Amino acid sequence: MGRLDGKVAVITGATSGIGLRTAEVFVAEGAKIVIAGRRIPEGEALAARLGANCVFRQTDVTAEVQMQALIALAVEKFGRIDCLFNNAGGPAQTGGIEGLEVERFDAAMATLVRSVMLGMKHAAPHMKKQGFGSIINNGSIAGRLAGYSSSVVYGAAKAAVIHLTKCVAMELGESNVRVNSISPGAIATGIFGKALGLSTEAAEKTPAVMRDVYKAAQPIPRAGIPDDIAHAAVFLASDESSFINGHDLVIDGAMTGGRNWSQQQQGLSALRKAFDQGA
Repeated sequence: MGRLDGKVAVITGATSGIGLRTAEVFVAEGAKIVIAGRRIPEGEALAARLGANCVFRQTDVTAEVQMQALIALAVEKFGRIDCLFNNAGGPAQTGGIEGLEVERFDAAMATLVRSVMLGMKHAAPHMKKQGFGSIINNGSIAGRLAGYSSSVVYGAAKAAVIHLTKCVAMELGESNVRVNSISPGAIATGIFGKALGLSTEAAEKTPAVMRDVYKAAQPIPRAGIPDDIAHAAVFLASDESSFINGHDLVIDGAMTGGRNWSQQQQGLSALRKAFDQGA
């Protein structure tokens, strides 16, 4: 018996990375899902692999009419919508404030924030009518603390997602619809390569490199992987989390917990040496 038996979910950004793995895990846990993405071949291939319990729809998550149609498809195909995972995203312009381009700023905000708003806007009426539902928004530790993204725009957008989540949770919670966010730390996906200007194809080949780069970035001695987020999403989509609302679940191996113990000890050792020299 799966943890999501009988549930219907919509997952955006499902053609790669966290979204793809979440789709796989949701189906394995018994859910019926509608997945969205921009790339038709990848989306159709994933749906074919996952079988009758998965339907793909090409979607531009920044376009209201397309997001409305995506939510409606889940209701038409499977009768309701129990969970929405607003996962779709992408990198934003890097560099300091003086070099930011307004058009790229607006495009990033549309992808990272407007899409989340649109998903919640159009899932809410169905979930309120049902009297239940779980919305999960993909945040980031970059939205909680400055300096955890190569892009100040990305960090600001994710901060908006986290706070928007809390605001909507206070509203929809009164209808027994829960709204939470997940804030990943260093998860080895292609987004880092995309942020540095690699093509989508090239970026999707970089997770192994990222696993090596980030294996010592947090106390847990490995980089995060999409499974870490996918299984958290299962928990928030399931009835096991029925009293969790308006929460931002940080999954970062304690990267944002403070200085690693070994680093602190190295600093202490250096201080002792300095004192000895000055004695």
